[in-house]
Amino acid sequence: MADFEKKQEPNSRRRFLIAATSVAGGIASIGVATPFVMSMLPSERAKAAGAPVEVNISKLEPGMLLLVEWRGKVVWILNRTPEMLATLKKLDSEVADPTSKKPQQPQYAQNATRSIKPALLVVEGVCTHLGCSPVYRKDIAPADLGADWLGGFFCPCHGSKFDLAGRVYKSVPAPTNLVVPPHTYLSDNQLLIGADSKEAA
Repeated sequence: MADFEKKQEPNSRRRFLIAATSVAGGIASIGVATPFVMSMLPSERAKAAGAPVEVNISKLEPGMLLLVEWRGKVVWILNRTPEMLATLKKLDSEVADPTSKKPQQPQYAQNATRSIKPALLVVEGVCTHLGCSPVYRKDIAPADLGADWLGGFFCPCHGSKFDLAGRVYKSVPAPTNLVVPPHTYLSDNQLLIGADSKEAA
């Protein structure tokens, strides 16, 4: 009986050592593989940089401008009044691309208001000259911007001017209209910037 127990003891110890080594090797393999697998997955920061942004516009009153960040850029959402919209037609002869022929907007925003909903303008707040940030000047008075100024966006860096549809004026440094990003309305109060539909988000 004693001899049998002595023979069993080395076998049990061997099995234990094999099992322990296998477990340790498995854990080590997972530890080594994890960084490689994780490197193939986009980080949360990377996903956030290009991910669509959902915006609540329920409190955006007429005449108000809302600033939102998307892909590291400022996006403007402007709720235009009927008076503001009426200025657009008056400026057709003053702007360089009145009918938005250049591809600075999705096809669904290639219209007189450069928008899905006439009152709501969605544009990137980045000057198409050198990437500066224009300022919103809704004042109708000519002031220091010239007699043709009926409100819009003015870039103080080099003097580029854009109307309330983001259309660039003639004879300014900026070559094209402001960019209209892809966007869609999820409801009357929810806007999705960065995707043409909810399914594309």
